[in-house]
Amino acid sequence: MIWNEWWAWAAAGLVLAILEVFAPGWIFLGFAVGAGVTALLLAMGGALGGALADSLPTLLVTFSVLSLAAWLVMRQVFGLRGGSVKTFDTDINEN
Repeated sequence: MIWNEWWAWAAAGLVLAILEVFAPGWIFLGFAVGAGVTALLLAMGGALGGALADSLPTLLVTFSVLSLAAWLVMRQVFGLRGGSVKTFDTDINEN
C-alpha cells in the first residue's frame, strides 16, 4: 500500500512543511519532522525499516511518537521562557 512507501511519507512531510509557511505557529512543523524521519526510517530499510513497513499501526505510532518528540524539542528551543506571554512596556508611537 501507499503508506509503506518512503516517498509518500516524504511528500506528506513536504506538504506539512509548506502548510506551516501559510499557517505559522509551530503547528504543522512537528508533524512535518515526524513524517520526514518516518520516511528516512523506511528508506533505510534494514531491520528497523522492515519492521515499520509491516503494519500501518506500527507506522502511525512511530509517526506520532516522532512528531511529539519533534514538537517538544521545538517547544524547548523556540518557546517563550517561563511559560509567559510576551508583553511590551512601551509603545512604538511614544517618541
